[in-house]
Amino acid sequence: MSVSSSSGRIPGGFREVIQIAWPLVVSMGSFTLMQFVDRMFLAWHSPVSIQAALPAGILSFTFVCAFMALCGYANTFVAQYHGAGDPEGCSRSTAQAVWLAGLTWPVLLATVPLGWWLLEWSGHSPAVLAEEKIYFTYLTAGGVVVPLGAAISSFFTGRGETRTNMLATMAGNLVNALLDYMLIFGKWGAPALGIEGAAIATLIAGLVAPAILFTLYFSRRYHAVYRTRSLMRIDGPLMARLIRFGLPSGINLLMEIAAFSLFILMSGRLGELSLAVSNMALSINSVAFLPLIGLGIAAGTLVGQYQGRGDSTTAARAALNSVLLGVAYVACIGSTYILFPSAYFSAFTARAESGFSLEELLVTGRWLLVLMAVWGVMDAGNVIFAGALKGAGDTRFVLIYSSIMSWGLLVPGVLLIVMVWGGGLLSMWTWALLYISALAIGYWIRFRGGKWKSIRVIESPPPPPAARPGAEALAVGD
Repeated sequence: MSVSSSSGRIPGGFREVIQIAWPLVVSMGSFTLMQFVDRMFLAWHSPVSIQAALPAGILSFTFVCAFMALCGYANTFVAQYHGAGDPEGCSRSTAQAVWLAGLTWPVLLATVPLGWWLLEWSGHSPAVLAEEKIYFTYLTAGGVVVPLGAAISSFFTGRGETRTNMLATMAGNLVNALLDYMLIFGKWGAPALGIEGAAIATLIAGLVAPAILFTLYFSRRYHAVYRTRSLMRIDGPLMARLIRFGLPSGINLLMEIAAFSLFILMSGRLGELSLAVSNMALSINSVAFLPLIGLGIAAGTLVGQYQGRGDSTTAARAALNSVLLGVAYVACIGSTYILFPSAYFSAFTARAESGFSLEELLVTGRWLLVLMAVWGVMDAGNVIFAGALKGAGDTRFVLIYSSIMSWGLLVPGVLLIVMVWGGGLLSMWTWALLYISALAIGYWIRFRGGKWKSIRVIESPPPPPAARPGAEALAVGD
């Protein structure tokens, strides 16, 4: 879509936010369902597998996420170039992100031994540790597909063409779910590989969406307007700008995920039941959380597009409307956590092999879901305001503030609760709720202050759209 509004639409209003956001929310929803099914299958397969999957998976994501965020920050560049009416800027930005993604693979391979050491340090049982190492190794060694996918998807999302990303993502998630069933349980002639099969399925399916998007990106349709094939080369000054703004975003996500990884690893020190119920509750919470990421991307995209036009007022309106939509969504989901906790946890106990009864899980699990109902509302402000600030280029503040909150509040509190005071899972989760609330309040204050309005991400002031070659094709084609 173009940033120019169509008849009857308020720029930055709910209708425009929804038009950008709904395919992203559906994409994240399909990813949520895929993850939920993945972990449900692992719970059916073995109680050890469900205990191992989330700690190993989030630790792997900790190593991958900084590269994903760095390459994915091309979304902001594409959005601002698109808003400025510069189609070649969109493809030049995408090319730099793709090159950066390719450079991450050797680094990810080098982090595998560090990940093994961290898993050993967590103190989980030998059986859980063995499966954690398998899952972590596969996901990290093949993790280059994540930043690569973030890079190429930025071209489509930054221009507001979010339905293309949705369809590609849903195709990949469907492949993943089918491969999970086949390789975890040994169906359709495949060997029963358990958690190893889940990891292999994730890697294979992770190639599907990038393959679809690259095929479209280099097609005649996009090359005619954006010169996608001709501009797939390194542009030193532009790559330096991408690193300048994107690196704080990558480090920010790394610091947050690393802190939360520690949170999850520490829950394993409270016993196998606590680890299992915590992992299940976090898997359930993905129903609310991952669609919020879609709204955060939408907010960042619209803020970037309107900042590219030099229209900060409309950018602010789009961000605030995105937050309101996010709060409404998670409030609805949160009410189901409180009203129907048994329905959520019963999915993990449908087979006897799951290891723990529904009654055992609900003793603590129902209260975790109550906390998550409040947690989700605060997370809406956290994720979406942070996305809007990043879309404007205010990545350094997000990095500094989130690092202080993660490592000055969340981590010290969790270590004191578990290792000094001997607190339990509910105490840990209550502290995490305070941390998320502090993040949301800080981002809201920063956004309201308006310093982001003066930040320039792209090189020069935006030219009039009519002065750009191909502007008409750009407006019509999107």
